[in-house]
Amino acid sequence: MQAAFHAEASTAADPALSLNSLRKSFGSTLVVDRCDLSLKKGEILALLGASGCGKSTLLNMVAGFETPDYGTIVLEGERIDELPPNRRNIAMVFQSYAMFPHLTVADNIAYGLRARHVSRTTTQARVNDMIHLLKLDGLANRYPAQLSGGQRQRVAVARALAVSPRMLLLDEAFSALDRNLREDMQLELSLLLRDMNVTTILVTHDQREAFALADRVAIMESGRIAQVGTPEEIYRDPTSSSVLRFLGTTNRISARVSGTVSGPQVRIRDRIVFYPLSDATPAPSVLPVWVDIRAEDITISNAPTSIHETGPATIVLRTFLGSQERFVLKLDDDQIVVDRPQQARRNELRLGPGDRVYLDFDPSSCRFAFAQ
Repeated sequence: MQAAFHAEASTAADPALSLNSLRKSFGSTLVVDRCDLSLKKGEILALLGASGCGKSTLLNMVAGFETPDYGTIVLEGERIDELPPNRRNIAMVFQSYAMFPHLTVADNIAYGLRARHVSRTTTQARVNDMIHLLKLDGLANRYPAQLSGGQRQRVAVARALAVSPRMLLLDEAFSALDRNLREDMQLELSLLLRDMNVTTILVTHDQREAFALADRVAIMESGRIAQVGTPEEIYRDPTSSSVLRFLGTTNRISARVSGTVSGPQVRIRDRIVFYPLSDATPAPSVLPVWVDIRAEDITISNAPTSIHETGPATIVLRTFLGSQERFVLKLDDDQIVVDRPQQARRNELRLGPGDRVYLDFDPSSCRFAFAQ
């Protein structure tokens, strides 16, 4: 039995949404485990994680499509986890858009208003507002089959916002669009939601999408929230190796750590030696570890560096990525990826496959995990 919950009148300082110790299992599989989150009014939060981490299940519990095994959901001071979806006044946009193919754009947008028995005059005015806001002018009488993917996505958002929901949920809502269109829609929706002050949760597995849209990002791993913060906070200061490796291209390199008079010393293949500065440094005894470091945090040189004085690595591949160039290096049995801005090449030695290079990086940019 859950403890009784009595919501008091909310104030402007109270969270718009509070998730408290939410748990959900399907059979013997625990999918969401003790999740706590809160959102301010008008805040956009992204649930970011790999497929199967529990983020969509968490979203479905907020929407009312799944019932928590334990925990509470409080929206604007009202406990809603035991309310049916139609009484929560929460709008949701799905990956498939879930449009009615036999209804026009205008009728799709009006559907929720008519279901709430809103007057014809108010409904028409609201539909016209949504058509203008979502840049659907001239499309009111078309059917979904006559629209592009981006236009259908706009209609789905317009229908969701037309009912003035207390909250908007987006479940992989942009994944069906090609990259350029997806990025255009992310920008448009980000501006629109902030202008309308709509509290929003976005579920995605795409880091770029989460960073482009959200005020804060919650990283989910195996049913739990591993870290919450602004995009810059979680990217610049990941609290674990798993968060670091999820965000961007990360190298995992085998190494050994040992204690010295100068402190813990890390050796990679006896070629790269450094003294970590991070609080996450393993205990100073000889043992195998993994060193996790982002590709962009490594620089390369044709001359020895302070941490890599002997035994250079060899470039085996160079790839042009537009704003970046990517190098794949071979260092004994380790394969190391290095990204650097393309404009840097104008002022640096041009490098390519077969060249022998030395690595350099700030030890504080490393994270460590004990090797199994």
